[in-house]
Formats: sequence, structure tokens, C-alpha cells
Amino acid sequence: MSEKTLKVLFLCTHNSARSILAEAILNHIGKGRFTAYSAGSSPRENQQPNPLGLQVLQSAGIATVGLRSKSWDEFGTPQAPQMDLVITVCDNAAGEVCPYWPGQPATAHWGYPDPSAGDGTDAQKLEAFRQTLHALKRRLELLVSLPAAKLEKTMLQSTARALNQT
Repeated sequence: MSEKTLKVLFLCTHNSARSILAEAILNHIGKGRFTAYSAGSSPRENQQPNPLGLQVLQSAGIATVGLRSKSWDEFGTPQAPQMDLVITVCDNAAGEVCPYWPGQPATAHWGYPDPSAGDGTDAQKLEAFRQTLHALKRRLELLVSLPAAKLEKTMLQSTARALNQT
């Protein structure tokens, strides 16, 4: 008997850094048990994933093909994949009124500082992206390692929210 593949949507405001990193990491380590997506509440016109984010993903051996910034509106339509879990990874998106998600997925907030915010040298900015990648990866490895019972719909919300404490 095969386990159900859980669909996880990571949300941030612009969908250019943290949510993109989380999508790529979970798809890389998800072992076929997870399919990850990302979106933003208000991506800017012609928004693209941050080049430093793509650089740290590639340096970590994580595929970046197909990553793109997109609006969360894409995931609120009847044609969109039905999510099992929606995780906000920035405080701005966590405080916004989210659209209705078909299927009423579990929700959680995992706040991370924006690695693209602030000034600094190119090396400092790159290091901020590396640190964010590693922090996300640690938490996502915990999610991936959970037994199937912890990922059942009735348990998923409390499990995902408890991972924010790690």
C-alpha cells in the first residue's frame, strides 16, 4: 500500500526568496511523499526568483528548473492542485487574509527573516541566503522524517505548527 503524496504550498509576500527556497528544498528531499509549490500574496510585476536564492540552491545540489514567482491566486482555482498543507514563511503573508483554499488544508506559520532585505556586501547577502536555506532544510527534514500517522489530515495542522517550535 503506497502512502498519499502530500501537497504543500509555501507562501510569502513576493514569492522570490523564502517560499521559493522551501519549495525547491522540499521537492528535493521529499522522497516522493511530498510535492511542494510556492506563491506570493503580491508578487511584483515580472517578479523572478532572487538570483542569490537560485545560486545557493544550485550550490547545494538542488534543482532550480521550473522555479518561478507566482501569485497565490493560481492556487485558489478549481483547476489548481488541492493542498494538504499551507505554510507561510514570512510574517507579512502570515498576517494577510488568505484566499479560500479548496479542501481546507492544514495551515502553519514558520517565520524566517527575509534574506533579501537590507544592505550589505554581496558576500553578506549570499550568506543570509545560505543561512535561510539551512534553517528551512532542517525544519523540512523533520517534516519529511515524520511517520505517516503524524501526516494524516487530522494530525497535520498540529504537527506542522509544532515544527515551528524547533
